[in-house]
Amino acid sequence: MRESIKGFVKIIADTLPIVEPIYEFGSLQVPGEEGFADLRPIFGGKEYVGCDMQEGPGVDRILNLHNIDLAAETAGTVLIPDTLEHVEYVRRAVEETHRILKPDGILVISSVMKFPIHDFPYDYWRFTPEAFKFLLKAFTFCFVDFAGVQQFPHTVVGLGFKSSVPKDCLDDFRTKFERWKDYWHGPAGRSLEAFVKSVVPPIVLNLYSRIRYGRIRRS
Repeated sequence: MRESIKGFVKIIADTLPIVEPIYEFGSLQVPGEEGFADLRPIFGGKEYVGCDMQEGPGVDRILNLHNIDLAAETAGTVLIPDTLEHVEYVRRAVEETHRILKPDGILVISSVMKFPIHDFPYDYWRFTPEAFKFLLKAFTFCFVDFAGVQQFPHTVVGLGFKSSVPKDCLDDFRTKFERWKDYWHGPAGRSLEAFVKSVVPPIVLNLYSRIRYGRIRRS
């Protein structure tokens, strides 16, 4: 989980009509991210189900995105933050989320583009904004954008709505999103070190540090 994505999710929680229950896929808080990767507090006590393919901190249910063991129109909101790059059959996974969402449900996705390979357990893909638009075609309305340099962004984000969204909510979201996008474009007055720490998950930084300073024996 990256600080930038937590900020993106908070904008969604603050501006859009969030429907319950909320299902997060990829909710396992890996070593080094316990607590930090918990998105539940952002949604102010709403019904929240953390899902992953293995047990661990942050996981309430074991569910497979390729074949989600939930009835149609069960979920109000589905979050897949920085997880799709680890999903083997991405199109199938998004189709499954569309199936389980209620008629007024929302899908929230984010992923990395300009980013190191990171295995949890496997790292398959990098997405462009056009790829996200393709994945969200089945939705009545979608929003796709990015953060970083236009020709090589570090992050791509998307929203899929199964029905229309109130214009005032969408306008509020877009205003706050543009501020988020400007802030996460680059260092923007911050040191490069501080920026990197903000956009890279702590677990990846920790692994890099251990390799860089010789705490992992090279084979």
